[in-house]
Amino acid sequence: MHHSMTGFASLQGAEGAHSWTWDLRSVNAKGLDLRLRVPDWLPGLEAALKSRLAKAVTRGNVTLNLRVTREETAGTLTLNPGVLDQVMAALVAVEERAMMQGISLAPSRAADLLSMRGVLEAGATEDDNEALVTAITNDFDALLQAFVAMRAQEGSALVSLLRGHLDQIETLLGQAGEVLTQRREAMGATLQTQLQRVLDADVSIDDHRIAQELALIAVKADVTEELDRLTAHITAARGLLKGTGPAGRKLDFLAQEFNREANTLCSKSQHAELTAIGLELKAVIEQMREQVQNLE
Repeated sequence: MHHSMTGFASLQGAEGAHSWTWDLRSVNAKGLDLRLRVPDWLPGLEAALKSRLAKAVTRGNVTLNLRVTREETAGTLTLNPGVLDQVMAALVAVEERAMMQGISLAPSRAADLLSMRGVLEAGATEDDNEALVTAITNDFDALLQAFVAMRAQEGSALVSLLRGHLDQIETLLGQAGEVLTQRREAMGATLQTQLQRVLDADVSIDDHRIAQELALIAVKADVTEELDRLTAHITAARGLLKGTGPAGRKLDFLAQEFNREANTLCSKSQHAELTAIGLELKAVIEQMREQVQNLE
């Protein structure tokens, strides 16, 4: 199965007081470029994620973002005896001073004391980073599976497009083959007319030299090899698309060869209809090459 280099996947997960969000995306590139943005306070996590990514992806500019948050309210409340003693001593002093001045105060309640700042403290919870790394790494498998599935789906669509382009090229080559007979007759008539003009000019020219020039013209105008090579390229490209491994690089090289032969065909054409076919060939090949750029 062929994969596109374009893909995206996102996921959310949680473990205890921690929660996290994933964002994994990729675009086309000449090679494999992995860029990971993960918390540096989780030891070993980046290396583990990079290793799994490298096994699943062979080409593309891949960016992974992981954001981990912790629920700040998590933990237990503990009583601070020292602060409580200070608050109660202050309360006694206030009540004694109020009695000296004949002021009656309402009785104090335990809830009032507990609400005083520093009397109750949130106990720190020990984080097990190793267990958290394991949970996050295991959660990454689901994200990676969704990511690879999307690249496979995009790849399948690309293969269909490329096969369509190859069919178009094959059709155009068939049309070029049909035009060659008309082109040969037209070129023969033109050469005959030009040769007759030279003979009528009563110019002394060696017959052997004339034969050489005619042979040279025929060789320069022959496009059979270009059509044969284009046909061979179609066969090679279809073979790559039938395979299962990464084929983007090889198809990119073939697309360049397709374009080279189409350019030669146009330059040697000397026939309006064949030139038109050559130009259409170049347009289809360019479309194919653009699609190949996204294939892994």
